[in-house]
Amino acid sequence: MLILSYFAIVVGAYLIGSIPTGYLVGRAKGIDIRTAGSGNIGATNAMRVLGKPAGILVLLMDALKGYAAAKWLCVGLLKLFNVPGAEMETYQIIAGICAVLGHNYTCWLKFKGGKGISTSAGVFFALAPLATGIALGTWIIVLALCRYASVASIAAATALPLTVWLTPSSLTLRIVTTALGLLAIFRHKGNIQRLARGTESRVCFKSKGTAT
Repeated sequence: MLILSYFAIVVGAYLIGSIPTGYLVGRAKGIDIRTAGSGNIGATNAMRVLGKPAGILVLLMDALKGYAAAKWLCVGLLKLFNVPGAEMETYQIIAGICAVLGHNYTCWLKFKGGKGISTSAGVFFALAPLATGIALGTWIIVLALCRYASVASIAAATALPLTVWLTPSSLTLRIVTTALGLLAIFRHKGNIQRLARGTESRVCFKSKGTAT
């Protein structure tokens, strides 16, 4: 029964995370987001290609995927399989990892997905809300200062594990947070290359699109 519960967590969380929100919202507007802008299905490119309302919707839905996997799915399955509450954090960590992997490597789009920032934020709002709030604040401040969404995301992916290490938390959570932060930064390698070339797009707060 314990093995079955772990299997259910892994599969369930991956499938929740694999829902390609940006792609689906784009399709609803008659646009394949993979062929426009940066080609990424995440919230930043959705905002760039589909407009701010659609981009915000994608951001919220991608975050909700992470929260749903790490919170609601775990609570439901622990009750279903009668697993002790002491196992909750372990289940949440496994679910969080699988949800982010599902978003980054979605089976519905030939294992090509987003970068995991929004989904990771949703996961950590369930696991470490204080650290996530600090990381979100970092993202907002950096974005306001430089107007590069990629730089803001990388800064948040750095701030989150750093904050988790500096606040009371389990060693397992600290290690997993660090690993997911590094994965998020790795997924931004294309943005880092464009930043080095000076071709990365900036977010424009005054209009629908972005300025370069």
